[in-house]
Amino acid sequence: MTVTKEESGEGAGEHSPGGEPPGAYVPSPRRIERERYRRARARRATAIAALSTLVTGAVLYLVVVSAPGWQRTRETFFDGRYAREAFPKVLEGLWLNVRLLLVCGVAVLVLGMLIAVARTLRGPVFFPVRALAAAYTDFFRGLPLIINLMIVVLGVPALRLQGVTVDPVLLGGTALTLTYSAYVAEVFRAGIESVHPSQRAAARALGLTNRQALRYVVLPQAVRRQVPPLLNDLVSLQKDTGLVSIGGAVDAVRAADIIVGRSLNYTPYIVAGLVFVALTIPMTRFTDWVTARMDRRRAQGGTL
Repeated sequence: MTVTKEESGEGAGEHSPGGEPPGAYVPSPRRIERERYRRARARRATAIAALSTLVTGAVLYLVVVSAPGWQRTRETFFDGRYAREAFPKVLEGLWLNVRLLLVCGVAVLVLGMLIAVARTLRGPVFFPVRALAAAYTDFFRGLPLIINLMIVVLGVPALRLQGVTVDPVLLGGTALTLTYSAYVAEVFRAGIESVHPSQRAAARALGLTNRQALRYVVLPQAVRRQVPPLLNDLVSLQKDTGLVSIGGAVDAVRAADIIVGRSLNYTPYIVAGLVFVALTIPMTRFTDWVTARMDRRRAQGGTL
């Protein structure tokens, strides 16, 4: 009599009762219960957070609307008619802020890197360069940005220099670049000094010159480590582009200011502020994501 594989029991275990292929991982009942508990706890935490947020929002709303001057404040700062009037003009002016951010951002990164490299040059022959770079960063980090803008935007045209522009947009961008390049230079310098000297020594041992070691070994590591603070500086630069309006440049802030001066209603300022917030939030969240990603890689021993 011929006995089949099914009757003899051969091949049993080739497939698990659930139909999984041989060797497939099957979680234990304890693990399944643990995962179920974690999901339930996460849902409970989400529900509590949503409820507490609603309660907090309701309390704040009641506090604001019950204030004695709320009616007057609502008419002065939250008038829908002036908001609709200001929104397209603010968006039109915002394009100038975006262009300033792009141009000044590139200029700040380049100038900041040059200053940082100058401050880290070795040898007594480079002492004047290091001293000038240090004086530059100390001066422009200590000088308030608003004063720097006034000096450049209002002072340079008063000199009546031949061949020097009097465009408030260009002068305002120059002032922003001067101030922020000092901050970015210190960020780059901190990154360069955070690279262990053995990295440079190893590069020199392989036959690279000091300049090649700096370019191919030190700077790539320094820049990767300083990405989060650099992004934070760019977020701040994006907001401060609105200060060029003090020279008469019609950006988002100036467009709102024109309507406010005509109507004596401050709703356009609220509109301009919300537009800047909406533009800043994506960059802020991207910065947080990059920071968290680098922290995870650092914790896992990955390459920075």
